[in-house]
Amino acid sequence: MLAEVLIYVPSIANFRVNWLNDRLAAAHTAALVLEAAPSGMVPESLAREILKSVGAHAVAMKMGGKRQLLAASEVPTQAARDIDMRSVVWHRAISDAFHVLLFGEKDIMRVIGPAPMEGDYLEIIVDGRPLQQAMLRFSVNILLLSLLISGITAMLVYFTLHRLLVRPMRRITDKIVAFRDEPEVGDHIIKPSGRGDEIGIAETELGAMQRELASMLQQKTRLAALGLAVSKINHDLRNLLASAQLISDQLADVPEPRVQRFAPKLMRQLERAIAFCQSTLSYGASPDATPERTQVVLEPLIEEVHETLGLGINVPIRWIVAVERGLTADADREQLFRVLLNLARNAVQALETHGSKDPVRDQIRIVGRREGSAVVIQMSDTGPGVPERAKAHLFEAFHGSTRPGGAGLGLAIAAELVRAHGGELRLVEGTIGATFCIRIPDRPVDLEARRSERARIVTPAAE
Repeated sequence: MLAEVLIYVPSIANFRVNWLNDRLAAAHTAALVLEAAPSGMVPESLAREILKSVGAHAVAMKMGGKRQLLAASEVPTQAARDIDMRSVVWHRAISDAFHVLLFGEKDIMRVIGPAPMEGDYLEIIVDGRPLQQAMLRFSVNILLLSLLISGITAMLVYFTLHRLLVRPMRRITDKIVAFRDEPEVGDHIIKPSGRGDEIGIAETELGAMQRELASMLQQKTRLAALGLAVSKINHDLRNLLASAQLISDQLADVPEPRVQRFAPKLMRQLERAIAFCQSTLSYGASPDATPERTQVVLEPLIEEVHETLGLGINVPIRWIVAVERGLTADADREQLFRVLLNLARNAVQALETHGSKDPVRDQIRIVGRREGSAVVIQMSDTGPGVPERAKAHLFEAFHGSTRPGGAGLGLAIAAELVRAHGGELRLVEGTIGATFCIRIPDRPVDLEARRSERARIVTPAAE
């Protein structure tokens, strides 16, 4: 509309100038006819017809300093306004055009233009009302044309916006609503249209988010079903283990030395298995128990892991322990045992991919040291290592397994237990095989409790 207004302003001014020039051109032709006729030989009726065709009341021409009236009808003796078309200034033409359009030309105008036959100038006397009416008709035509163009433009804009914005946004909205109602149905996941603008980016990101949410929901459904199955299995397994524990209690009364040596270990492993089953059954009813942290001596704990794995003398896997003498960790003994057992079992399974065992090649090394207020334990093996595709989700349940048929729970459980201690479990890059690093910080010292305890000790001594 602004462009149409800017076009209309010079157009109406140009229309007025052309209208007046057309009258002067007609008068120019009439002047040639009247000047060629002998003096007084033009009938009055013909002169009126010529003036009517020109649209003027009088036509005059000045030539050689002499002004000659070529034809005339009844006109006032004096024109109200003089308009010289020989020199037209554009801003004056615009202002005059709007003056005529808004206020009209009710008076007689004297219009001056170039004269034929080397005359000084040609002048005509015209009425201003036909000019105003012609300009009004031109303005109305321009207005109707502008409305038509605006209507077509509005329709084009509407259909363009509907195609580029409204329809894609409606498609995105419908997919969002449908996905909210049935997130498990794959048909409700939006397919990107391939656009490179913000709408295309929104479609791509929405589709990725929907696929991720659908995958998470499927995984949670799978976990729920698995949890129910595990609870049923553990219920029966706990009863079987309890029966095995009763039988193992009777072994303690057998006087044979070898039985006396292995019976306590068997009983301890059965008690631990029953405790694991019980914790699995109560997992859904309550969160994981807070670690009961004590000062755990690492060397006996690592040896217990070694015995639990059954890596005796006859197993061709070399078990190397390099732990600082007397090193202790501020941790829950049973939970730290589970962490080390899961990592060691994964290492054994990785070494089994070699086929035949070679103690020079197949090794499991455990290194323990203290770094400030934290204990660092590294467990490494000489297996094939962790594939690149498994590193992104290594510590996530059902994603971190690199062994066919593996559930991918060992590393997830170990990482969760280490995090419960405020520590970190990570994969060390750039090593032979796979190396996992456990970092467990000591608990913060409660200075207030220590001061109170020290005060209780000092006070009786002073008394």
